Amino acid sequence: MTDPAWFKSSYSSNGGECVEVAVNLSALVPLRDSKDPDGPALTVTAGAWAAFLAELRSGKLTGASAARP
Repeated sequence: MTDPAWFKSSYSSNGGECVEVAVNLSALVPLRDSKDPDGPALTVTAGAWAAFLAELRSGKLTGASAARP
């Protein structure tokens, strides 16, 4: 099995509120808190990750409105 190759977005600041993602796995995309690299990771399907990124890029998920149900 391939180990995740973790990276932080170039948009991340050094404020400590960063998410790391590994996209080197074919079907799954794990995400984790950069402050806790040995902690748990959330894993989503590659399709779900692609859909999430598409929504972000579309501008539909911004600021506090993204957190509302």
